[in-house]
Amino acid sequence: MPGLIRKLVIFAAVDGLILQPSSHRSPHVPSSLQIKYTTQGDVSVGITPKSDRASFASLDAHGIVGLLNVASTPYLIAISRRQQVALIRGAPIYVITGVALIPLSSQLEARKAIERTRHSLRSESHDQDIETSEDSEHSEHENDHTFTDHEEEHPERTHHRPVSSGEIEQERSEEDKTGIAEDVISRKGQYGRFAERWFSRKGWSNVGIRAQGMSIGGSKQSGDSKAGNQRDQDVQQAEQKSQSLDSMAQDKNNVTSTLVPKLLRTTKLLLTSWSFFFSYDFDITRRIGIEESRRTDVPLHRSVDPLFFWNQHVIQPFTESGNHAWVLPIMQGFVGQRAFTIQSNSVEDQSKPGRDTEQGAKAVIASPKKVKADDGFLLTLISRRSVKRPGLRYLRRGVDEEGHTANTVETEQILSRASWAPSGKVYSFTQIRGSIPLYFSQSPYSFKPVPILQRSHETNHAAFQRHFTYVTNRYGKTQIALLVDKTGGEAEIGQKYEEHTKQLNEERASSGVKIGFEWFDFHAVCRGMKFDNVSLLVESLDSTLDDFSTTVESNGTFLRRQTGVLRTNCMDCLDRTNVVQSACGSRALEKQLMEEDISINLQTDTSTQWFNELWADNGDAISKQYSSTAALKGDYTRTRRRDYRGALNDLGLTLSRYYNNMVNDYFSQAAIDFLQGNVTDQVFADFEVNMMSYDPAVSMQKIRANAIETSSKIVIADQAEDMIAGWTLLSPREPNTVRTFPFEENVLLLTDAALYSVRFDWNSEKVSLFERVDLRSIMGIMRGSYITSVLAAPQMDESRNVGMVIKYRPGKQDVARVNTRSLSTSVGQKPADSGSSNSARPSSAVGNLFDLLSRSRSSSSSSGGGGKELRLLALKALPARSPSLANHEDAAAVSEQELVGNICDEIQRAAFGADGEGGGSDVGLRKDFIEEREIISLDEARRSTGYLEQWGHSLKKLVWA
Repeated sequence: MPGLIRKLVIFAAVDGLILQPSSHRSPHVPSSLQIKYTTQGDVSVGITPKSDRASFASLDAHGIVGLLNVASTPYLIAISRRQQVALIRGAPIYVITGVALIPLSSQLEARKAIERTRHSLRSESHDQDIETSEDSEHSEHENDHTFTDHEEEHPERTHHRPVSSGEIEQERSEEDKTGIAEDVISRKGQYGRFAERWFSRKGWSNVGIRAQGMSIGGSKQSGDSKAGNQRDQDVQQAEQKSQSLDSMAQDKNNVTSTLVPKLLRTTKLLLTSWSFFFSYDFDITRRIGIEESRRTDVPLHRSVDPLFFWNQHVIQPFTESGNHAWVLPIMQGFVGQRAFTIQSNSVEDQSKPGRDTEQGAKAVIASPKKVKADDGFLLTLISRRSVKRPGLRYLRRGVDEEGHTANTVETEQILSRASWAPSGKVYSFTQIRGSIPLYFSQSPYSFKPVPILQRSHETNHAAFQRHFTYVTNRYGKTQIALLVDKTGGEAEIGQKYEEHTKQLNEERASSGVKIGFEWFDFHAVCRGMKFDNVSLLVESLDSTLDDFSTTVESNGTFLRRQTGVLRTNCMDCLDRTNVVQSACGSRALEKQLMEEDISINLQTDTSTQWFNELWADNGDAISKQYSSTAALKGDYTRTRRRDYRGALNDLGLTLSRYYNNMVNDYFSQAAIDFLQGNVTDQVFADFEVNMMSYDPAVSMQKIRANAIETSSKIVIADQAEDMIAGWTLLSPREPNTVRTFPFEENVLLLTDAALYSVRFDWNSEKVSLFERVDLRSIMGIMRGSYITSVLAAPQMDESRNVGMVIKYRPGKQDVARVNTRSLSTSVGQKPADSGSSNSARPSSAVGNLFDLLSRSRSSSSSSGGGGKELRLLALKALPARSPSLANHEDAAAVSEQELVGNICDEIQRAAFGADGEGGGSDVGLRKDFIEEREIISLDEARRSTGYLEQWGHSLKKLVWA
């Protein structure tokens, strides 16, 4: 394996940051790299010649995490502190304990960030020195060739102190002293986020000047000097479209820049949460038996398992430029190691080939340097968090379309001799956890939310099948251990899980590959704090686990390999799962030690408390990463005892989770998705609007296309009708109005004879109700700006908030139908009386619009109207831009104005024909069939927004953002 740069120096030079290896240069590694300063978002990584750098501010680092590019300003993320937590085959494993975020906007800003980081490191080093002087054990220094500086390296200290997302706001004062957030605030946000929005209209530097030029140019010139010239008009329209897209991008950057300080704080706290691990010499992403097959002539980042390569996206500028020695793969999860020896009370017992703890032998923890190579053992625990479907508790549940589940973690328990001698045996036992592989969600606003199943049975089973195909291909045979309740709110999803497992086993009957399923009602069996009853589950899985076996390697040869995996999950895959996995790990260790002629009972032997603590540390780390708090039931995992103090502690953790679910997790989820490369920085502009984040793994394009296809098959009864097009648009909750909240996403279908407005149940993927409007009943269409809220800047943009109102008089061919079988109590409203002639008038908030439409074209209303009351169908375009990378290019191709214009034109052509002699009842309507007019103007929206609504949003903004 080509060597990685273990330590480097970062210089804030005049033209950019210079990265220079501090020692052990290889002939294949350039002497230094330069990353040029930029404010346009483009990053250039290249080789730079040697120069005098003594006058530049510099910072020592232990590796590069990557480049964070947000709001057109890249930030270099470098590892400023590390700590060794394990030693595997002579290779140290480190956890990241400190990072530096250095802006690439200018030399001045980079120098400030470097100086602050150095000051912070000196302060922390001084505090550590004080602690070290108080503990004599910490004064002992390791003679390890990999330690090249005077940093805090403590191999024996493996108890991790994760930092949750809930601590972000509490860390502000420390961040202002030590981090980069203060610098960003002083540059772009010193007047606050609300005031900055007003200033951002002028833009920043050249971007603002270009924006002003766009607003000045355009229509005046075309109106005076280019009228009548079709070619010039086309050029002008193309320029206006380009300018509109640039303006939209500028507004997005202005909104995003207001959240940059919070993003930097979140990124720094995330990376310093004792959850990210790396090694210069060993591939920690692959389990024993798999890592042996890697090629040694390729860079480490090309041989690691991409499923656990956390910084794969942010490190791309280095991989794409071919600077492989600078690419350090980072893994999220847990790494812990304990050294222990087998001691005996008598010499006679030690002489026996089988040492039994019941006769005096006991296992005790000891420092690695105190363990003899012949008698000492190492127990290493590695948990690897998948980068697929990453995120936080209630915001990432279930499965995605590719079969990846939330909170997927692979945990490997490794037993070896302390010396890692080739002749000694190395044992490996692997388990996995992951969310229930079905589409479901839970509300973060409920203290004990009930799982809500989503999507159709067929869609769920397709994802279920993809998931277990992936699991069996990766691990072999699979045994499910389901720990949810068999009664109450969790019962239904457990039953669905069991049904899909049975169906999949029936489909695979010919192949002989069967998935085992064991439903263990943890709360019922362990009621009364009797968590030791988990042994009943382990006993029921005894034969299966024996069949799966464990991986054993000696002298480079594998004596046997693990052929299957236990997949354990509860609802969160945290607390109950931790207890069960630690019990299975205990069973595996006991059997492995028996092969070493050592008999020990980890459940009853008090000298093996270290084993419980190691697994409890693992459970806490995984829980911190998913729920922002330590694991519940941790007292039992650590001590094998449960009392009222543990129950009270669990109550406090539950309340903390509840707060984080509602307040902190939404932005943290957006930050995680952005760092993983699943979304663009548009996600922060969307967060500014609704203080929420959405799931980028769910392809809304596919879901909407499926909704259009499903609706067309159900609602278009006449086979003679030819479908022209279908769209998904927003519409008011109440029919015949233009502003009633919440707005719902519905389906609009257009045929050569009618228009169909379909209310679609997105959870069950069924049609709830629909209304058919004959094209001859349409009196006209009004299109224009459609402002429904003034609480955020993107919602007040009249060029992006556009819609249309279709005015029609119901006729004999118009129908409205309700699918009562698809309606559920969650819908929460009565079906509209869509086909009635005496439908309710719109609310008073939109009465002016209704009266305006009623008075317009009075001559048209009197002819052929049949005396029926005029009705409205209000539709608003969905946001054209999506933060998802998968949909980003397609979404930016058609703006909201273009979408609404295309729909109106399609309806007009269908109603009157391409030549103007079509099916309309009154040919005179063609001239003003489409009218350009504001539906709800910005001023009207401001007047209709109450002070209480504004105050509530501002309060929410203060807390959430």
